Amino acid sequence: MPETSPPDASDSAKEDDFENTKMSFGQHLEELRSALFKALIALLTGTIFGLFIGWDIVAYIQTPLKEALVEHYREQAAAQELARLEALKAEGEPVPEDLDAAAKEFAARGLVPQEVWIDPAELAKLNPGLLNEDAVPKPKGEVSSQLPERKDLLKIRLYRPVENDPRVRVIGLQAHEPFMVYIKASLVAGAIFASPLIFYFIWDFVAAGLYRHERKYIYLYLPFSLGLFLAGAALAFYVAFDYVLAFLFKFYAWTETDPSMQLSEWMSFVLLLPLGFGISFQLPLVMLLLERIGVFTVEAYLSKWRIAILVIAILSMVLTPADPQSMIVMGVPLVVLYFLGIGLCRFMPGRRESTK
Repeated sequence: MPETSPPDASDSAKEDDFENTKMSFGQHLEELRSALFKALIALLTGTIFGLFIGWDIVAYIQTPLKEALVEHYREQAAAQELARLEALKAEGEPVPEDLDAAAKEFAARGLVPQEVWIDPAELAKLNPGLLNEDAVPKPKGEVSSQLPERKDLLKIRLYRPVENDPRVRVIGLQAHEPFMVYIKASLVAGAIFASPLIFYFIWDFVAAGLYRHERKYIYLYLPFSLGLFLAGAALAFYVAFDYVLAFLFKFYAWTETDPSMQLSEWMSFVLLLPLGFGISFQLPLVMLLLERIGVFTVEAYLSKWRIAILVIAILSMVLTPADPQSMIVMGVPLVVLYFLGIGLCRFMPGRRESTK
Protein backbone atom coordinates (compact mmCIF):
# COMPACT_ATOMS: atom_id res chain seq x y z
CA MET A 1 0.00 0.00 0.00
CA PRO A 2 1.32 3.47 -0.78
CA GLU A 3 2.50 5.41 2.20
CA THR A 4 0.51 8.48 3.13
CA SER A 5 2.41 11.48 4.39
CA PRO A 6 1.26 12.88 7.70
CA PRO A 7 -0.63 16.17 7.52
CA ASP A 8 1.42 19.30 7.91
CA ALA A 9 1.30 20.59 11.47
CA SER A 10 1.13 24.21 10.28
CA ASP A 11 -1.86 23.45 8.06
CA SER A 12 -3.61 21.74 10.97
CA ALA A 13 -2.92 24.74 13.17
CA LYS A 14 -4.35 27.08 10.57
CA GLU A 15 -7.47 24.94 10.20
CA ASP A 16 -7.96 24.84 13.96
CA ASP A 17 -7.43 28.58 14.12
CA PHE A 18 -9.99 29.08 11.39
CA GLU A 19 -12.48 26.76 13.09
CA ASN A 20 -12.11 28.65 16.36
CA THR A 21 -12.84 31.98 14.65
CA LYS A 22 -15.61 30.77 12.32
CA MET A 23 -18.86 32.76 12.62
CA SER A 24 -22.36 32.21 11.36
CA PHE A 25 -24.02 34.47 8.80
CA GLY A 26 -25.99 36.21 11.52
CA GLN A 27 -22.82 36.85 13.51
CA HIS A 28 -21.19 38.37 10.41
CA LEU A 29 -24.16 40.69 9.98
CA GLU A 30 -23.91 41.68 13.64
CA GLU A 31 -20.18 42.43 13.22
CA LEU A 32 -20.94 44.49 10.11
CA ARG A 33 -23.68 46.41 11.94
CA SER A 34 -21.31 47.10 14.83
CA ALA A 35 -18.51 48.29 12.47
CA LEU A 36 -20.84 50.60 10.55
CA PHE A 37 -22.32 52.01 13.76
CA LYS A 38 -18.85 52.77 15.16
CA ALA A 39 -17.83 54.37 11.85
CA LEU A 40 -21.00 56.50 11.89
CA ILE A 41 -20.32 57.66 15.46
CA ALA A 42 -16.76 58.57 14.44
CA LEU A 43 -18.09 60.50 11.42
CA LEU A 44 -20.62 62.42 13.53
CA THR A 45 -17.95 63.28 16.10
CA GLY A 46 -15.63 64.52 13.38
CA THR A 47 -18.44 66.56 11.81
CA ILE A 48 -19.07 68.34 15.12
CA PHE A 49 -15.45 69.50 15.09
CA GLY A 50 -15.83 70.36 11.40
CA LEU A 51 -18.71 72.75 12.17
CA PHE A 52 -16.28 75.04 13.99
CA ILE A 53 -14.05 75.43 10.91
CA GLY A 54 -16.66 74.99 8.16
CA TRP A 55 -16.54 78.62 7.00
CA ASP A 56 -12.74 78.57 6.94
CA ILE A 57 -12.88 75.47 4.74
CA VAL A 58 -15.40 77.11 2.37
CA ALA A 59 -13.12 80.12 2.04
CA TYR A 60 -10.02 77.96 1.60
CA ILE A 61 -11.40 75.70 -1.13
CA GLN A 62 -12.24 78.80 -3.18
CA THR A 63 -8.55 79.77 -3.27
CA PRO A 64 -7.56 77.93 -6.51
CA LEU A 65 -10.76 79.10 -8.24
CA LYS A 66 -10.23 82.77 -7.32
CA GLU A 67 -6.58 82.60 -8.36
CA ALA A 68 -7.62 81.13 -11.72
CA LEU A 69 -10.25 83.86 -12.15
CA VAL A 70 -7.70 86.57 -11.36
CA GLU A 71 -5.31 85.11 -13.94
CA HIS A 72 -8.13 84.83 -16.49
CA TYR A 73 -9.12 88.49 -16.18
CA ARG A 74 -5.48 89.55 -16.11
CA GLU A 75 -4.97 87.86 -19.48
CA GLN A 76 -8.19 89.44 -20.70
CA ALA A 77 -6.89 92.87 -19.65
CA ALA A 78 -3.68 92.22 -21.59
CA ALA A 79 -5.70 91.36 -24.70
CA GLN A 80 -7.79 94.51 -24.33
CA GLU A 81 -4.70 96.66 -23.87
CA LEU A 82 -3.09 95.11 -26.93
CA ALA A 83 -6.21 95.89 -29.00
CA ARG A 84 -6.21 99.48 -27.72
CA LEU A 85 -2.55 100.00 -28.60
CA GLU A 86 -3.08 98.55 -32.06
CA ALA A 87 -6.01 100.92 -32.61
CA LEU A 88 -3.89 103.89 -31.49
CA LYS A 89 -1.09 102.79 -33.79
CA ALA A 90 -3.51 102.61 -36.73
CA GLU A 91 -4.60 106.19 -35.99
CA GLY A 92 -0.99 107.36 -36.04
CA GLU A 93 -0.72 107.93 -32.29
CA PRO A 94 2.64 107.31 -30.58
CA VAL A 95 2.78 103.80 -29.05
CA PRO A 96 5.56 101.55 -27.71
CA GLU A 97 7.57 99.63 -30.28
CA ASP A 98 6.80 96.20 -28.78
CA LEU A 99 3.04 96.15 -28.32
CA ASP A 100 2.96 92.58 -26.90
CA ALA A 101 5.52 93.44 -24.22
CA ALA A 102 3.63 96.62 -23.33
CA ALA A 103 0.36 94.71 -23.00
CA LYS A 104 1.99 92.08 -20.77
CA GLU A 105 3.58 94.79 -18.65
CA PHE A 106 0.16 96.39 -18.21
CA ALA A 107 -1.36 93.04 -17.17
CA ALA A 108 1.44 92.50 -14.64
CA ARG A 109 0.28 95.62 -12.79
CA GLY A 110 -2.93 93.80 -11.90
CA LEU A 111 -5.36 96.42 -13.19
CA VAL A 112 -8.60 95.82 -15.06
CA PRO A 113 -9.68 98.63 -17.44
CA GLN A 114 -13.24 99.77 -17.96
CA GLU A 115 -14.38 102.39 -20.47
CA VAL A 116 -17.21 104.71 -19.44
CA TRP A 117 -18.87 107.76 -21.04
CA ILE A 118 -19.48 110.96 -19.09
CA ASP A 119 -21.70 113.90 -19.93
CA PRO A 120 -19.34 116.93 -20.02
CA ALA A 121 -22.16 119.24 -18.92
CA GLU A 122 -22.69 117.21 -15.76
CA LEU A 123 -18.94 117.11 -15.17
CA ALA A 124 -18.75 120.90 -15.58
CA LYS A 125 -21.42 121.32 -12.90
CA LEU A 126 -19.28 119.40 -10.43
CA ASN A 127 -16.08 121.27 -11.30
CA PRO A 128 -16.63 124.28 -13.58
CA GLY A 129 -12.92 124.86 -14.14
CA LEU A 130 -12.09 121.27 -15.04
CA LEU A 131 -13.10 121.40 -18.71
CA ASN A 132 -12.56 123.94 -21.43
CA GLU A 133 -15.71 125.82 -22.31
CA ASP A 134 -15.48 124.54 -25.88
CA ALA A 135 -15.72 120.95 -24.60
CA VAL A 136 -19.12 121.60 -23.00
CA PRO A 137 -21.97 121.49 -25.55
CA LYS A 138 -24.10 124.64 -25.58
CA PRO A 139 -27.88 124.10 -25.40
CA LYS A 140 -29.85 125.41 -28.37
CA GLY A 141 -32.99 127.23 -27.30
CA GLU A 142 -34.81 125.36 -24.56
CA VAL A 143 -32.90 122.81 -22.52
CA SER A 144 -33.72 119.36 -23.85
CA SER A 145 -34.78 116.63 -21.45
CA GLN A 146 -33.56 113.90 -23.80
CA LEU A 147 -30.48 111.86 -23.03
CA PRO A 148 -27.31 113.03 -24.78
CA GLU A 149 -25.95 111.28 -27.83
CA ARG A 150 -22.85 109.11 -27.45
CA LYS A 151 -20.89 111.39 -29.76
CA ASP A 152 -21.43 114.26 -27.30
CA LEU A 153 -20.03 112.30 -24.33
CA LEU A 154 -16.46 112.06 -23.10
CA LYS A 155 -14.95 108.58 -23.05
CA ILE A 156 -12.60 107.87 -20.15
CA ARG A 157 -10.88 104.74 -18.86
CA LEU A 158 -11.28 103.65 -15.26
CA TYR A 159 -9.10 101.04 -13.56
CA ARG A 160 -9.65 98.75 -10.62
CA PRO A 161 -7.37 96.11 -9.02
CA VAL A 162 -8.18 92.75 -10.54
CA GLU A 163 -8.57 91.13 -7.11
CA ASN A 164 -11.38 93.64 -6.36
CA ASP A 165 -13.22 92.90 -9.59
CA PRO A 166 -16.79 91.72 -8.77
CA ARG A 167 -16.44 89.02 -11.43
CA VAL A 168 -13.81 87.28 -9.30
CA ARG A 169 -16.34 86.59 -6.54
CA VAL A 170 -18.02 83.18 -6.38
CA ILE A 171 -21.79 83.54 -6.51
CA GLY A 172 -24.79 81.70 -5.08
CA LEU A 173 -28.11 81.34 -6.90
CA GLN A 174 -30.32 80.03 -4.09
CA ALA A 175 -31.12 81.34 -0.63
CA HIS A 176 -30.03 78.15 1.15
CA GLU A 177 -26.93 77.54 -0.98
CA PRO A 178 -24.28 79.03 1.39
CA PHE A 179 -25.74 77.11 4.34
CA MET A 180 -25.77 73.80 2.45
CA VAL A 181 -22.19 74.35 1.26
CA TYR A 182 -21.18 75.07 4.87
CA ILE A 183 -22.79 71.79 6.01
CA LYS A 184 -21.10 69.85 3.19
CA ALA A 185 -17.72 71.39 4.04
CA SER A 186 -18.19 70.50 7.71
CA LEU A 187 -19.16 66.95 6.74
CA VAL A 188 -16.10 66.57 4.53
CA ALA A 189 -13.89 67.92 7.32
CA GLY A 190 -15.50 65.47 9.71
CA ALA A 191 -14.85 62.58 7.32
CA ILE A 192 -11.18 63.61 7.08
CA PHE A 193 -10.82 63.93 10.86
CA ALA A 194 -12.52 60.58 11.45
CA SER A 195 -10.97 58.75 8.48
CA PRO A 196 -8.35 56.87 10.56
CA LEU A 197 -11.07 55.47 12.84
CA ILE A 198 -13.45 54.77 9.94
CA PHE A 199 -10.74 52.88 8.05
CA TYR A 200 -9.82 51.01 11.22
CA PHE A 201 -13.39 49.86 11.95
CA ILE A 202 -13.91 48.70 8.36
CA TRP A 203 -10.58 46.84 8.22
CA ASP A 204 -11.26 45.38 11.66
CA PHE A 205 -14.45 43.85 10.26
CA VAL A 206 -12.48 42.46 7.30
CA ALA A 207 -9.89 41.04 9.68
CA ALA A 208 -12.56 38.91 11.33
CA GLY A 209 -12.51 36.66 8.26
CA LEU A 210 -8.74 36.19 8.24
CA TYR A 211 -6.41 33.84 10.05
CA ARG A 212 -4.99 35.16 13.29
CA HIS A 213 -1.47 35.39 11.82
CA GLU A 214 -2.81 37.36 8.84
CA ARG A 215 -4.66 39.99 10.86
CA LYS A 216 -1.45 41.82 11.74
CA TYR A 217 -1.08 42.82 8.09
CA ILE A 218 -4.21 44.97 8.43
CA TYR A 219 -2.39 47.31 10.80
CA LEU A 220 0.52 47.49 8.34
CA TYR A 221 -1.49 48.18 5.19
CA LEU A 222 -4.08 50.51 6.76
CA PRO A 223 -1.74 53.52 7.31
CA PHE A 224 -0.25 52.93 3.87
CA SER A 225 -3.71 53.01 2.27
CA LEU A 226 -4.71 56.15 4.13
CA GLY A 227 -1.43 57.88 3.23
CA LEU A 228 -1.85 57.08 -0.48
CA PHE A 229 -5.39 58.42 -0.47
CA LEU A 230 -4.38 61.70 1.18
CA ALA A 231 -1.37 62.05 -1.14
CA GLY A 232 -3.59 61.66 -4.22
CA ALA A 233 -6.14 64.15 -2.91
CA ALA A 234 -3.41 66.69 -2.06
CA LEU A 235 -1.87 66.30 -5.53
CA ALA A 236 -5.25 67.06 -7.10
CA PHE A 237 -5.96 70.13 -4.95
CA TYR A 238 -2.53 71.75 -4.94
CA VAL A 239 -1.28 70.82 -8.44
CA ALA A 240 -3.95 69.47 -10.79
CA PHE A 241 -6.53 72.18 -10.11
CA ASP A 242 -4.25 74.87 -11.56
CA TYR A 243 -3.90 73.03 -14.88
CA VAL A 244 -7.55 72.01 -15.03
CA LEU A 245 -8.87 75.53 -14.42
CA ALA A 246 -6.38 77.10 -16.83
CA PHE A 247 -7.49 74.62 -19.50
CA LEU A 248 -11.21 75.21 -18.91
CA PHE A 249 -10.93 79.00 -18.76
CA LYS A 250 -9.28 79.01 -22.19
CA PHE A 251 -12.67 78.14 -23.66
CA TYR A 252 -14.19 81.21 -21.98
CA ALA A 253 -11.52 83.34 -23.65
CA TRP A 254 -12.04 81.69 -27.04
CA THR A 255 -15.82 82.12 -26.86
CA GLU A 256 -15.47 85.67 -25.43
CA THR A 257 -17.69 84.91 -22.43
CA ASP A 258 -17.18 85.67 -18.76
CA PRO A 259 -17.28 82.82 -16.23
CA SER A 260 -19.79 83.08 -13.40
CA MET A 261 -18.83 80.43 -10.87
CA GLN A 262 -21.52 79.01 -8.58
CA LEU A 263 -20.45 78.03 -5.08
CA SER A 264 -22.30 74.69 -4.87
CA GLU A 265 -21.05 73.50 -8.28
CA TRP A 266 -17.48 74.39 -7.39
CA MET A 267 -17.82 72.50 -4.10
CA SER A 268 -18.92 69.38 -5.99
CA PHE A 269 -16.01 69.73 -8.41
CA VAL A 270 -13.56 70.19 -5.51
CA LEU A 271 -14.76 66.92 -3.99
CA LEU A 272 -14.88 64.94 -7.25
CA LEU A 273 -11.37 65.43 -8.61
CA PRO A 274 -9.44 64.78 -5.33
CA LEU A 275 -11.66 61.76 -4.72
CA GLY A 276 -10.73 60.34 -8.13
CA PHE A 277 -7.05 60.95 -7.47
CA GLY A 278 -7.25 59.43 -3.97
CA ILE A 279 -8.99 56.27 -5.17
CA SER A 280 -6.64 55.83 -8.13
CA PHE A 281 -3.65 56.09 -5.78
CA GLN A 282 -4.80 52.85 -4.13
CA LEU A 283 -3.30 51.05 -7.15
CA PRO A 284 -0.32 49.47 -5.28
CA LEU A 285 -2.59 47.96 -2.62
CA VAL A 286 -5.03 46.66 -5.24
CA MET A 287 -2.11 45.02 -7.03
CA LEU A 288 -0.91 43.57 -3.74
CA LEU A 289 -4.35 42.16 -2.97
CA LEU A 290 -4.71 40.56 -6.42
CA GLU A 291 -1.27 39.01 -6.10
CA ARG A 292 -1.93 37.65 -2.62
CA ILE A 293 -5.19 35.95 -3.61
CA GLY A 294 -3.54 34.42 -6.68
CA VAL A 295 -5.23 36.38 -9.49
CA PHE A 296 -1.91 37.78 -10.76
CA THR A 297 1.75 37.09 -10.14
CA VAL A 298 4.75 39.39 -9.97
CA GLU A 299 5.96 37.94 -13.26
CA ALA A 300 2.61 38.77 -14.88
CA TYR A 301 2.82 42.38 -13.65
CA LEU A 302 6.32 42.71 -15.08
CA SER A 303 5.48 41.16 -18.44
CA LYS A 304 2.30 43.24 -18.94
CA TRP A 305 3.73 46.64 -17.98
CA ARG A 306 3.04 48.14 -21.42
CA ILE A 307 -0.64 47.20 -21.20
CA ALA A 308 -0.72 48.60 -17.67
CA ILE A 309 0.61 51.97 -18.84
CA LEU A 310 -2.05 52.06 -21.58
CA VAL A 311 -4.77 51.37 -18.99
CA ILE A 312 -3.32 54.09 -16.73
CA ALA A 313 -3.43 56.56 -19.63
CA ILE A 314 -7.10 55.73 -20.28
CA LEU A 315 -7.88 55.99 -16.55
CA SER A 316 -6.17 59.40 -16.37
CA MET A 317 -8.22 60.59 -19.33
CA VAL A 318 -11.50 59.45 -17.72
CA LEU A 319 -10.83 60.84 -14.22
CA THR A 320 -9.59 64.27 -15.41
CA PRO A 321 -11.09 66.88 -17.78
CA ALA A 322 -8.86 65.44 -20.56
CA ASP A 323 -6.41 68.34 -20.73
CA PRO A 324 -2.82 67.14 -21.28
CA GLN A 325 -1.41 68.74 -18.12
CA SER A 326 -3.81 67.16 -15.62
CA MET A 327 -3.58 63.81 -17.43
CA ILE A 328 0.20 63.91 -16.97
CA VAL A 329 -0.17 64.97 -13.32
CA MET A 330 -2.24 61.85 -12.66
CA GLY A 331 -0.67 59.43 -15.13
CA VAL A 332 3.01 59.82 -14.23
CA PRO A 333 2.51 59.15 -10.47
CA LEU A 334 0.30 56.15 -11.30
CA VAL A 335 3.03 54.65 -13.47
CA VAL A 336 5.45 55.09 -10.56
CA LEU A 337 2.89 53.55 -8.21
CA TYR A 338 2.46 50.60 -10.57
CA PHE A 339 6.10 49.65 -10.23
CA LEU A 340 5.87 50.42 -6.51
CA GLY A 341 3.04 47.89 -6.37
CA ILE A 342 5.33 45.29 -7.95
CA GLY A 343 7.86 46.03 -5.24
CA LEU A 344 5.20 45.63 -2.57
CA CYS A 345 4.17 42.27 -3.98
CA ARG A 346 7.77 41.08 -3.86
CA PHE A 347 8.95 42.46 -0.53
CA MET A 348 5.92 43.13 1.73
CA PRO A 349 5.16 40.44 4.35
CA GLY A 350 2.47 37.89 3.76
CA ARG A 351 3.68 36.76 0.34
CA ARG A 352 2.69 33.26 -0.64
CA GLU A 353 5.46 31.43 -2.39
CA SER A 354 4.47 29.74 -5.63
CA THR A 355 4.32 25.96 -5.46
CA LYS A 356 6.22 23.90 -7.92
